[in-house]
Amino acid sequence: MPDVEFNINEAKNIINNFIRKIVHSANKQGVVLGLSGGLDSATCLYLAVDALNKNSVFPIILPYKESDPVNTEDALELVKKVGVKYKKLDITPIADTYLDSMKVRDKIRRGNFLARIRMAILYDFAKALNCLVMGSGNKTERLIGYTTLWGDMGCDLMPLGDIYKTQVRELASSLNIPEKILKKAPSADLWQGQTDEGELGLKYEDIDGILMMFFDMGWGREWIFAEGYSKEKIERVLQLYRSTEFKRRMPPYPSVTTPEE
Repeated sequence: MPDVEFNINEAKNIINNFIRKIVHSANKQGVVLGLSGGLDSATCLYLAVDALNKNSVFPIILPYKESDPVNTEDALELVKKVGVKYKKLDITPIADTYLDSMKVRDKIRRGNFLARIRMAILYDFAKALNCLVMGSGNKTERLIGYTTLWGDMGCDLMPLGDIYKTQVRELASSLNIPEKILKKAPSADLWQGQTDEGELGLKYEDIDGILMMFFDMGWGREWIFAEGYSKEKIERVLQLYRSTEFKRRMPPYPSVTTPEE
């Protein structure tokens, strides 16, 4: 990993101020967030409570029948540890009404649909509670497009959006998040046995190292290669970035009544 400076205390201060500013400027009561039992959503829960207060943070636990029950148990432990009110809702009946009727078997389609169902539910809760929806995506996922468009990317604020996955772990450790969550293999839990690194075919340490050198340090491919990263890994990461640009933009539209910039 390259030696990119990451000041944890400064990051926490910036994120806390960001959360307060966004919520207060929108004149909302707080935030709603999906709590999966994984590292990113746990970190967002702790940061939100710190920035606002436990009465202004509303985690929603949304397991599906194929979700790992350990993740649900971990999410329940987190809300009890933090002391916030929460809602647990099994999304199986909602999701299967469509998935079964359309005979959807493809894992990616099913996973994307579950992500979008969860976000639709979060937005409904947010409307009922006069809150914003907090997303738990990080910089790594955003840059390589490892997200579901209008699923986990559909949110009102994303506190970890400028922090790489490996840095999220450092930040989470400083927040005293339980060790078993810190050590848990990253997974969106979209199907049984799914892991991020298994699906991507790359370790987050390698992905982050390449992204940091390319974006933060401005290095070209040859310099990154000289640091010990294979040309295949470098090209794989940069291809993921290039091919998912559409996920980082609002939907395009033609200039009809407004001159093109």
